Amino acid sequence: MTKEELKKRTKDFAVRTFKFLIAIEKNKAVDVVSYQLFKSSSSVAANYRAVCRGKSDADFLNKLKIVDEEADESLFWLEFIKELQINCDKIELEKLIKEADELVSIFSAGIKTIKSRNNKN
Repeated sequence: MTKEELKKRTKDFAVRTFKFLIAIEKNKAVDVVSYQLFKSSSSVAANYRAVCRGKSDADFLNKLKIVDEEADESLFWLEFIKELQINCDKIELEKLIKEADELVSIFSAGIKTIKSRNNKN
């Protein structure tokens, strides 16, 4: 997957998550969870754009770690919504959980590759 394809994929994830949250059940507790998920999912996309502008392997790696953490946090909030059985589009929730999990895998693998490459030098 190219950087441009991954930029699009992370942005699509943020947009889909935002649309999902617009339609989710509304109350004070759910609003807090929704806000946290909105912040982390949009951060995945925004920070991945910063990764693409990394000036060195160290800069790239540090920024990629942030993206990985935000993707994992998004996955947490999505799973939290599922476990609490919050009223929402269950099909879209499952798709978002799958996408967040795949993004975590992609970014974690990238981090591992960069660390391995740097240890060889």
